[in-house]
Amino acid sequence: MNRFHKLDKMTSTRCAVCKYFRRRCPPDCIFAPYFPHNDPQKLTCVHRFYGASNIGKMLEEMPVHLRADAVDSLYYEAKCRIQDPVYGCVGIISSLHQQIQIAQSQLAKAQAELSFLDANLAAAEPTPSHSEPLVQPNGVINHGLDDPLNTWFY
Repeated sequence: MNRFHKLDKMTSTRCAVCKYFRRRCPPDCIFAPYFPHNDPQKLTCVHRFYGASNIGKMLEEMPVHLRADAVDSLYYEAKCRIQDPVYGCVGIISSLHQQIQIAQSQLAKAQAELSFLDANLAAAEPTPSHSEPLVQPNGVINHGLDDPLNTWFY
């Protein structure tokens, strides 16, 4: 029973790459920080498209501070390629770009309508001069809300 406990302990400390290839995980394993043993799906996706040896070469060639982002990018690209084998990430980026263009045109249209309504409102209502009292003779403040011709809220 003690023998199985040691074996289980050894397999749980290996990174996903070393587990996949059934090899011992060295203390300075380049894959260990980026492919933990508890996330084998990450390795499966990335290995399917790029291959473990290519990933290792890429990681060795790039600065340490960029490696985590590179692995995350490779994983995201691989997942997108699995979901959409033809377009992958480009399909998602194109869709988001199109949504941004639609939102920008809707925003421009709404801003144009607001400008148009503001211009019509300014032309239709004369601005009160400083000589006109805001308080009516009976002491009530007139905000112009009771005027049926005032369509400021439409």
